[in-house]
Amino acid sequence: MKVTGRVHVYARDHINTDEIIPARYLTSDDPAYLAQHVMEDLDPDFPKKVRPGDIVVAGKNFGTGSSREHAVWALKAAGVEMVIAESFANIFYRNAINNGFLIVELPNAPAHFETGDQVEVDLTGGTLRNLRTGQALTFQPLPEFAIKVREAGGYLEYLKAKGT
Repeated sequence: MKVTGRVHVYARDHINTDEIIPARYLTSDDPAYLAQHVMEDLDPDFPKKVRPGDIVVAGKNFGTGSSREHAVWALKAAGVEMVIAESFANIFYRNAINNGFLIVELPNAPAHFETGDQVEVDLTGGTLRNLRTGQALTFQPLPEFAIKVREAGGYLEYLKAKGT
């Protein structure tokens, strides 16, 4: 499975779920509403500049903080295709998998990109290429299970398809 997208780099560690979707917007679970406010406390212009298929790149421990699934819902609804980070908070990682949202762990992730770069990611092959620089990188491929959950549209849909 390959993904190509435009990169938004946030070169800092510990971007928390309240920065991904501020708590003041948790009065709704409507994805379209959440998308209007995604990442606005970190980057007030992000909701206006994100386009379907875009990729967020960040440092260590992305998604730390509360266990809210809203953070994944907001990113996904805004059109973010995936997040590439040095590491993820465990609960965000699990929420991403459960909701069929793509995540890739890549050492020193922000150092390899500039905002606006195009990147091509082979999720099953574990390779990534910055199309601007030509730099090729490798990462631990997503587990086959995560790809199947993504293809099903999320864990609940995956279970329904299996007849569980």
